[in-house]
Amino acid sequence: MPKIVFLPHQELLPEGGVFDAGSGETILDVALRNGIELEHACEKSCACTTCHCVVREGFDSLAESSEDEDDMLDKAWGLEPESRLGCQARVTDEDLVVEIPRYTINHAREH
Repeated sequence: MPKIVFLPHQELLPEGGVFDAGSGETILDVALRNGIELEHACEKSCACTTCHCVVREGFDSLAESSEDEDDMLDKAWGLEPESRLGCQARVTDEDLVVEIPRYTINHAREH
């Protein structure tokens, strides 16, 4: 069973964590199932960037991003070549190392 290593995040997961991931499960679903409150303002419909994450290892094992995902990622704060939307990136049979960026853009919610 593949695993996702979430790197430490100051607010969401200070110690980081390693979690089992089912093949075909999204990064966001693994995070939520394990109590990591990764924001997802559009309810996983690829219509925002609040679940933006950076896949530090295992990026090439993911299916290519769709045009819709690429369009949304263009709006993400801190975009990197290995950026994906957690609601769209599905785990295959390879382990992933994922970093949750410090900031996301949520125009619907004020901080």
